[in-house]
Amino acid sequence: MRALNRLGSAAAAVALTAATAAAFAGPASAATAHDSFPGAGHAVFVQTDNTTGNRVVAYHRSGDGKLTWAHSYSTDGLGGVLTGSVVDHLASQGSLRYDPEHGLLYAVNAGSNTLSVFSVSGDKLSLRQVINSGGSFPVSVATYGDLVYAVNAENGGSVQGYRVFLGRLFPIPGSNRPLGLDPTATPQFTNTPGQVAFSPAGSQLIVTTKANGSDIDVFAVHAGGRLSRSPVVNSEPGTVPFGISFDQAGHLVIADAGTDALASYALAPDGVVSLIDSVGNSQAATCWVAPAGGFLYASNAGSADVSGYSSSTSGNLTLLGETPTDTGTVDASASAGGHFLYVQTGGSGIVDEYKVGPSGSLTEIGSVTVAGAVGGEGIFAA
Repeated sequence: MRALNRLGSAAAAVALTAATAAAFAGPASAATAHDSFPGAGHAVFVQTDNTTGNRVVAYHRSGDGKLTWAHSYSTDGLGGVLTGSVVDHLASQGSLRYDPEHGLLYAVNAGSNTLSVFSVSGDKLSLRQVINSGGSFPVSVATYGDLVYAVNAENGGSVQGYRVFLGRLFPIPGSNRPLGLDPTATPQFTNTPGQVAFSPAGSQLIVTTKANGSDIDVFAVHAGGRLSRSPVVNSEPGTVPFGISFDQAGHLVIADAGTDALASYALAPDGVVSLIDSVGNSQAATCWVAPAGGFLYASNAGSADVSGYSSSTSGNLTLLGETPTDTGTVDASASAGGHFLYVQTGGSGIVDEYKVGPSGSLTEIGSVTVAGAVGGEGIFAA
């Protein structure tokens, strides 16, 4: 592991009104205004990423974990396709993100450079806002308290910050940070950012760069929601870091597409990550990782399966085995309580449904085909 600083300048931000800016003066963890949205419950939301019109499809989740189609909602934006992608058109994790504190769902519109904001009530959505992503081709969203950050994939990559206020997003002036990646690196889908995520305490923002440096970038989050001018760049050669998660003890966990492994790290306050463990699974294209029921599940797009892992209190990982899925295994999400895991597969736009056993085993209980979602990514289960 090698840590260094990648220099970059802040892009111009959209000005806010004085009244709104005053409402944002407090720390990120302090609530400014909380809406009375009931929030998500017994539902699974899936993003289609369709280039003719992006949609979020809602499914009702029954007590046994099976899904039933409920509604389909336009994002008023377009999906996008990164060059070279086949079953994972955004080549990212976290493109559909739920904000439980405000009862909001955020969706990226990669083809129109916007984010859509929905209020959530059970399995029902209401579109409240469509806002510019602050860059080109947004692929992932992270939320902590009243802060939201999006990562844009093209033109070298960038992150843009927002505050949540009265159920809407407001850009934070001076929050845009370039990632400084090589915009000419090919193929595009393996050389764009994989995910943006907050640390458990919300004091750091993490971005994976995949093959474009094989870096884990860590920004410090300052008062007011702005980031350090440049990230600490943790170089992990050959690993191709992609999906981000955390185990129950708070260790950083990364899905490494280059080594087809899960890797656990200690994340220091200064932004430096230190490898604890890396465990391969002998599968292909291990790119996504989702926690469920105290376990971690890595999606292997090239093998059409999911690898289960357990993590010890010290961050050591143990491979539990593989469970078959439909073709093109991509993003995944677990229901509240971790009893059920829902795996998005981009080959035919299918979501596979599993029950999580006490030892981490997965039992398939059904599947649904999401209309218009071939190659799509983005899933959230409540």
